[in-house]
Amino acid sequence: MSHYVYILECSDHSWYTGYTTDVGRRLDMHSSGKGAKYTKGRGPFTLKYVQEFETKKEALQAEYAIKKLSRKQKERYVLESGENNEATS
Repeated sequence: MSHYVYILECSDHSWYTGYTTDVGRRLDMHSSGKGAKYTKGRGPFTLKYVQEFETKKEALQAEYAIKKLSRKQKERYVLESGENNEATS
């Protein structure tokens, strides 16, 4: 099973970082208002970043590290990871 960390841009231009094992299903949940308390009512969303990990532990550690970054640092991180990023390809 693959594990993913993703970043969504909400309609208010805020960013949300999350973890999932199924990106498509999770995006559908966010869109229907059932994905996360933060994203409820903030759609539509733009997927800005996706990274795949082999283990849940690695993915959750990456999610935690990304959530600690400032918005500018997250933007730089997404930009610099662009060549390896499914969402920007």
